[in-house]
Amino acid sequence: MCEYARRHAPLPLRQIRTVILMFVCLLLLFPGLAAAQSLQGFLEEAEPSELIPGADRFGAVQEDPPGAAVYEGDDRVGYAVLNTDYSRAIGYSSKPLHILVGVDEEGIIRGSKLVQHDEPIVLIGIPEQKIRDFLDQFNGFDATQGTETEQSVDIVSGATVTVLVMEDSVLWAANQVARRLGLGGLEAAGPADTGPSRDIDRDQPVEVKDWATLQEEGAIASREITVAEVNEAFEAMEDHPEAAERPESGPPEDTFIELHTGLVSIPSVGRSLLGERRWANLQEQLEEGEEAIFVAGRGRYSFKGSGYVRGGIFDRIEMSHSGGTTRFHDYHHTRLGQLAAEGAPEFDEVSVFTVPADAQFDPVQPWKLALLVQRETGALSKVFTRFTVAYEPPEHYLTDPPPEPEPEAQAGGAGPAAGPGDGERRLAAGGGATPDRAAGLWKRAWENKTVPIAILAVLLAVVTVIFFFQTWLARRPTLLKWTRYGVLAFVLVWLGWWSNAQLSVVNIFTLTNSVLTGFSWSYFLMDPLVFILWAATAAAMIFWARGAFCGWLCPFGALQELTNHIAQRLGVKQIRVPFEVHERLWPIKYILFLLLFGLALYDLALAERFAEVEPFKTAIILNFVRDWPYVVYALVLLFIGLFIERFFCRYLCPLGAALAIPARLRTFEWLKRWPECGTQCHRCARECPVQSIHPEGHINVNECIYCLHCQELYFDDHRCPHNVTRRLKRERRRALGRRGKQGDSGADTGGEGSSGGAAVHKVGGEGPRSSKQDDPTQENG
Repeated sequence: MCEYARRHAPLPLRQIRTVILMFVCLLLLFPGLAAAQSLQGFLEEAEPSELIPGADRFGAVQEDPPGAAVYEGDDRVGYAVLNTDYSRAIGYSSKPLHILVGVDEEGIIRGSKLVQHDEPIVLIGIPEQKIRDFLDQFNGFDATQGTETEQSVDIVSGATVTVLVMEDSVLWAANQVARRLGLGGLEAAGPADTGPSRDIDRDQPVEVKDWATLQEEGAIASREITVAEVNEAFEAMEDHPEAAERPESGPPEDTFIELHTGLVSIPSVGRSLLGERRWANLQEQLEEGEEAIFVAGRGRYSFKGSGYVRGGIFDRIEMSHSGGTTRFHDYHHTRLGQLAAEGAPEFDEVSVFTVPADAQFDPVQPWKLALLVQRETGALSKVFTRFTVAYEPPEHYLTDPPPEPEPEAQAGGAGPAAGPGDGERRLAAGGGATPDRAAGLWKRAWENKTVPIAILAVLLAVVTVIFFFQTWLARRPTLLKWTRYGVLAFVLVWLGWWSNAQLSVVNIFTLTNSVLTGFSWSYFLMDPLVFILWAATAAAMIFWARGAFCGWLCPFGALQELTNHIAQRLGVKQIRVPFEVHERLWPIKYILFLLLFGLALYDLALAERFAEVEPFKTAIILNFVRDWPYVVYALVLLFIGLFIERFFCRYLCPLGAALAIPARLRTFEWLKRWPECGTQCHRCARECPVQSIHPEGHINVNECIYCLHCQELYFDDHRCPHNVTRRLKRERRRALGRRGKQGDSGADTGGEGSSGGAAVHKVGGEGPRSSKQDDPTQENG
């Protein structure tokens, strides 16, 4: 490396070692910062009156599971519980949504508060007031009556699944508190009050039955919903009269949807409906504790919808059972063609859903499949109503109940305390969150995304071929330009807007947090596209530093470059930042990354919010459907980028900085340079779109996006002075050669005209040889 390059390298190896040492020290100093917070910690940050109006203090936290009494003066007025102590409450981020819930002595929900979440993609751009308003809708709900609410519920636009998960977990937690503590006149149920243990009889002989028989015995539950029923349900929403203004069209007696469901993990039912081969496959797929249901539908309404394609969660159906409410992810889903039972109708959609073991689903107990019918009430608002299909497994498919326990076995101190003088009432165990079984789910996530995985593999293969054959491509500027435009457009539309596979600095924080709190591959494997993209980026840094991702595979980078080039075609004058200013601005992104990383070690959720310096969620994930400050920020960056190409990438992107640091370990040098670069010629430096080439000719690979423009110039015979000189020399040599040939030809032609004899001698060499043969002296001599 030349002396200049050593002096001006942005991050010398010594500095990299220092940064790594700092990170290691921080990891050692803060080993427990990312530990999960408890109910006690959340109560310290909450006001009692937020959960139960008029309350002024919390009692001591009881464990197994945790809960706390709430007091107004000396009178106990209710209880505060954490929803995640009763259900997992997992949202899009695959992490729990922590909500405090206040339930009074009558089992009525009086208040709830979202205290922590890790949903930066969905919730950061949604005003906090909308979340409060959504949770306030459940104030007054009688938790002693179950977990289903008949009232209409406003859906927060852009966060449908997330707020429905909130609803499930809040109502379930409140219901469990009411049941376990005997609120509202209920009889208190202790942990031993679970009733006799039964299960599906999986050892009985399998019988193949037709559709009519299965329906008659109750193995299949069915419901037909008409257009009239749907319209009547929305008309009954007194608090949302606008819902009735957009009725479903068509005759009232028309079928809106015909829905069928059943438990196919019952051997005879599964074998009859699925057929021998698919039933055998299902048995192999189901892990211990898992069950499976089928759902079939036909009509104008789809029970699957299209939300699961992009978000991965089915937002039109949910399963309510004794263990709570279960929503299905795409990795729980298997699509079928038609059912195998004789006499089964032809359906528009048939699916099998796996009920995970951690759903606490008891297959012996009755359950309901709820269909959520949504209706828009405005440009950015919608409401939904539920239609349920009740199911109870036929008795003859179940094992016999065991003998009833002795009366004394059921005796226990389950009675509630009379008042504060007797201490807080201990919350009964049961309904606690179970260990995460994500390790058994990531394989299905990959199986259900085989097509997107294949498309991404092709995209990565194309980019790899471009890099390995960059010399051939750089010699063809027009082909290079349109190839690059094609790849960037595909990355923006499919990888970014459609698949939401936008890498973020938040992923690095999550990885760090995982290392601190117990690393598990299964969590990172849950999103195949993001995992593959990170793996490919890591491998590419060995060859091409960060330029492979930043220049070719980043959707927001593609958006910046494409909009800038469109602006250039429209005549927008570009601003060239003086290099002295430029090299003092690009370190900003390294500073931002280090600040965010340090903040992530202290508070991951807070770091995720400050990571909004990346406009990726606004522009790529949420397609600009966010609160206006986020949209304005993203649009301002894109507007500046119309004048300064890739402005955000150059100066503000913390992800680019994070990738640049380990990219210094790259092994190969692929970008070619001439000796004259930076001395006699500065054209590459002037035309580099991100000014990653120093005036002296050195390429700063930490800033290079590998657009190959400098390589295009390197081989150009008309723009690169080195090649121009060589081309002119070749042309002069060819011209001199042509003149020499023309001179020789002219001389030959001139001799011919001046002497006929000479011409005869020149052309006809046989003349002299003939004269020699005619001379007898020479012939003898």
